[in-house]
Amino acid sequence: MQPNIQAFFDPATWTVTYVVFDERGGSCAIIDPVLDYDPKAGRTNTASADKLIAFIHEQLLTVGWILETHAHADHLSSEHYLKGKLGGKTAIGDHIPAVQQTFKKLFNMEAQFIPDGSQFDHLLADDESFSVGKLTGKAISVSGHTPADMAYQFEDAIFIGDNLFMPDIGTARADFPGGDARQLYRSIRKLLDFPSETRLFMCHDYPPKGRAAQWQSTVAEERAHNIHVHDGISEEEFVAMRTARDATLEMPVLMLPSVQFNVRAGQMPPAEDNGLSYFKIPINVI
Repeated sequence: MQPNIQAFFDPATWTVTYVVFDERGGSCAIIDPVLDYDPKAGRTNTASADKLIAFIHEQLLTVGWILETHAHADHLSSEHYLKGKLGGKTAIGDHIPAVQQTFKKLFNMEAQFIPDGSQFDHLLADDESFSVGKLTGKAISVSGHTPADMAYQFEDAIFIGDNLFMPDIGTARADFPGGDARQLYRSIRKLLDFPSETRLFMCHDYPPKGRAAQWQSTVAEERAHNIHVHDGISEEEFVAMRTARDATLEMPVLMLPSVQFNVRAGQMPPAEDNGLSYFKIPINVI
């Protein structure tokens, strides 16, 4: 059974969220949902998430899964909010404890935060299958951007997270804690070994001037035209390019609040004795 796919593009963070479902009145999975966040005011709102809720209600869908491709560094996840409104199980790749350990140390997170992935309902292993109504999904480990990146396959569609972008944009950075350009190359080639007609759905698009946002490509298009990793680019060439390019990039605007939030499965840090939650900013570390 081919999946039905509805995309929601968030221009504030260049993120694409997907609702994947079997049929109207059936079951769905939500992939990479966004919680809106104003870094100047330190305020969240749920406008983007509420669009998903409206669509899911309109289609009479039951949420089976809320899936994260990784612990994002460029937007906050609305998975906890959506679970409270719609139900479903939250899930991420089973290497998330390594990411949690890194950021627990960096942010000196509370002792009660245990970096074992238990904040999520389920940790998906490489090649693990799961059901979304009449659909069968499969988790595909694609580490490199972070140690815990996971892609999700439904028939001929793969939701690839941050590894690849549209061919004219290239590939994701690999200089975040735990990132590895060599492993990123190998994960990308793993994706590009799928049949040429396989549809690839991006987590982000950063369109150049004059091009509207896009988020769907194919294995054939990426192998022929991706500016960073088309056929003929060796692992050594890619690693050299990626390392040099990453050294010129600024940190994402929302990185510091995002990772503190997302390793907690979309929940705020615990309130302090004044009843308020806070994000921490480590000084002269990043």
